[in-house]
Amino acid sequence: MHLKSNAVVMKMRPLLHLCVALAVLLSIVQCDQETDPAPQPPPPPPPHSKGTDHRHDHHVSGSLRIYKENLNFAFRLYKNISALPDSQSKNVFFSPLSVSVALAALSLGARGKTHQQLFEGLGFNGTDITAEEVNQAFQHIQQDLNEKTDLDLSLGNALFIGQDFKLRPEFLKSMKRYYQSEGFSTNFNNIEEAKQQINKHVEEKTKGKITNLVDEVDPLTVMYLINYIYFKGKWEIPFNPKKTKEDKFHVDNKTTVPVQMMSELDDFHIFHDEELSTHVLQLHYNESVSMMLVLPEKGLQSLEEVVSEIRLNKWFGSVEARTYRVYVPKLSLKTSYQLKEILSGMGITEIFKDSANLTGISEQGKLLVSKVIHKATLDVDEAGTTATAVTGIEIMPLSLLPNPPVLKFDHPFMVFVLNRETRSILFMGKIVNPAEK
Repeated sequence: MHLKSNAVVMKMRPLLHLCVALAVLLSIVQCDQETDPAPQPPPPPPPHSKGTDHRHDHHVSGSLRIYKENLNFAFRLYKNISALPDSQSKNVFFSPLSVSVALAALSLGARGKTHQQLFEGLGFNGTDITAEEVNQAFQHIQQDLNEKTDLDLSLGNALFIGQDFKLRPEFLKSMKRYYQSEGFSTNFNNIEEAKQQINKHVEEKTKGKITNLVDEVDPLTVMYLINYIYFKGKWEIPFNPKKTKEDKFHVDNKTTVPVQMMSELDDFHIFHDEELSTHVLQLHYNESVSMMLVLPEKGLQSLEEVVSEIRLNKWFGSVEARTYRVYVPKLSLKTSYQLKEILSGMGITEIFKDSANLTGISEQGKLLVSKVIHKATLDVDEAGTTATAVTGIEIMPLSLLPNPPVLKFDHPFMVFVLNRETRSILFMGKIVNPAEK
């Protein structure tokens, strides 16, 4: 992989930055007041993670333990979201990492068939990797992201717990150890107060990008599990605002929309996948995060049918610094997804049923997940790119070339925000209509 940057150019021009935030919400409700007569005992408290106080490289190696499964989950989730009737011709943007972290955290409280199905739904095989190893790997991913000093990047979790709801001490201890989760006492009987408490926390963690994660609160809710991610970084090769011009974006063969098109001439990391007739542009930020834009020549649908973690790894290793004039549209979009049906379609069904075994969370009656909410935002302009997302689970320069080649993102394309070290997809999606807000 070529990580070359143009130091002379960076000194001559202002920097462009990227900002990303995401939130996931899991809502857990109490489906009856009976105590499970024979709950499976929770696993013994896990030993202290060896990576907690070790250096950055140890966190990276621990993160790589599950990178293949996380990539596979990301593409499965993307294809299921894109298959929704209202998503096929619209922009899609979300954080697969936020969703997988939220579900992995939930698995700490799942037992029996419920845990097995959740574990397998995330892509893990119990014969190849243990639940403890998975939790340690997610711990390392979070530590690696939060320890970056040259990026404004944070990944975190929070539990909003009903005032009369008692968690198992082991569950709370594991949430803090593996997922650095904060805990807040919440009065779900006061619907407006609970909603404001949750939304205020998410707004603070996403720097104001996601202000209304929760639209309504069910008074039967006993716990909300929140995961958020926020990212803001500076381009290695920025775009000059003076070069931005109005242009046309071809939504399809019959429809064009006006866009503000940024442009720059420089040595960009580019690859042409001849097999797929697809152009790949990788825009680096400081440290190890980059945005990858993937532009198919034969239409987005043909690319979506074959794109996979294997193909993404190929693009990772194939991009090379080449002199190009690049055109990228300014973007501003918000997305919101109810993931209950989508996750059920991916085989994760037990957590939503009356038969759900979440006795590892609490001994106070039977629990189930009532909804999974995911919200995300993305903004790209000359001053920077801002992207946010939340998943919630409710329970309840000059060139030497006279005529450089041109790469113009003027028709639908895919977008990824990636951590190159841990090979994690922080955000992904597709841009079908950049004029659509």
